[in-house]
Amino acid sequence: MRRPHAGAPLSRRRFLSLSAGGAAAGAAALSGCALLVSNGVEGGSGETVTMMVKPDDITPDLVKQALKDTGITIRRVEFDITKLIAMLTSGNPPDLVRGVGAQDAAYFAARDVMQELDSYFARSTVLRLDDLDPVNDLWRYDGKTQGKGPRYGMAKDFSQDSMFWYNTSAFDRKGLDYPPETEPVTYEEWLENARQLVQRSKGQTTVFGGSYNGLTKATLLTTLTASAGGSLFSDDFSRVDFTTPEARKALAWYIEYCKTKVGPSSIQPDPNGWDGPTFQAGRLAMSNNGYWLGGMIGTDKKLAEVSRLAPAPMFAGGERISACQGGTGLWMPRKAKNKDAAWRIFEWFFGEAPAGSRASGGWGIPTLKSLRSLMPAQEDHQKRALKVQENELKHFSVVAFSPYTTGDSFEALFNQAAPAAMKGDISVDTLAGNLNSVINEQLKRGKEQVG
Repeated sequence: MRRPHAGAPLSRRRFLSLSAGGAAAGAAALSGCALLVSNGVEGGSGETVTMMVKPDDITPDLVKQALKDTGITIRRVEFDITKLIAMLTSGNPPDLVRGVGAQDAAYFAARDVMQELDSYFARSTVLRLDDLDPVNDLWRYDGKTQGKGPRYGMAKDFSQDSMFWYNTSAFDRKGLDYPPETEPVTYEEWLENARQLVQRSKGQTTVFGGSYNGLTKATLLTTLTASAGGSLFSDDFSRVDFTTPEARKALAWYIEYCKTKVGPSSIQPDPNGWDGPTFQAGRLAMSNNGYWLGGMIGTDKKLAEVSRLAPAPMFAGGERISACQGGTGLWMPRKAKNKDAAWRIFEWFFGEAPAGSRASGGWGIPTLKSLRSLMPAQEDHQKRALKVQENELKHFSVVAFSPYTTGDSFEALFNQAAPAAMKGDISVDTLAGNLNSVINEQLKRGKEQVG
């Protein structure tokens, strides 16, 4: 990838859309969220690595453990996109920064602020290339397409976020067949089940039939369109087109889901703000969350007994797509001052003690294949979920996102335009045209900023 600005100070202009729309780096929390020790690139004892993260990413206990294990002190800086922009443009960035691979990798790589990590991976005995789960390809970008080219970061754990959990008691009450464990239902069948499962009283929804909102609208609609057999973006990712048959099918399905009010949406918000507490309370029959939600479900024995994980749906006549819409992890800024020590912490965080602890917690799939044996499988409910998840891994693919916008910016425009269609005031075709207009204007500005 050509880097015309690599040696020059970063221009604040190159981050205008970050500060204007909010970066996707802040859009999602870390999902879940027999180890080797490095003998590759080593950060020296007594060094300090600055990490811009959220509080749960690196806890005080992990800071202490890092010092004990590596001799390196971690200095935590609270993640803040405005502060990150200021640090990047001043040439004094953190050594490591949290990010959401599905949305951030191409965005930051296209702006020449990320350090390629291929040479570090090549020398590492902890993070071996043949051990990396394919989800880490979310952190690759070749200057045109996400999923190819140099590696710029790594995911700490992941889920296939189009999968869903369901409550067997809700299905039993309605006499409905359970979704299969290894074969996907269609999106059309999923929505029909949600219609059957929803419960209302005096005009109010008391039990949601199902939730299906993805991690962000950007990744949801990109993935739905891929499942319908198409691409939301043009080949160079500079435009969207919601009027293609595949994108229109995806959009129409989601608008129908919202319009029927079988589940939470922007016109019928979940009072709890997210699926977890609602599913725990028995007020949500199906929850569009991947394997990681099992970490929460497993803390409630009665809930675990009636909860099942199911494959990602697919459109009738479409393709079986089971993507990761998150892949949150860390990246190293190109101007970082302490790269070797930062890499040592990177290795430790992704391949040593913290990685083993995450893998055994059930809050996500480890991103090193060698750690999969640590995934919890003691209880019957864990064995069931693991069986479904292991089969689903065969259907994983990277669904590329545009480098010219952020998930937050896309979401803001969608949430302004879509409620009119959800309420039936405008048609899906009118919405498709409106979305094309506003999002393509945003993508045009983003491309101009990249240059």
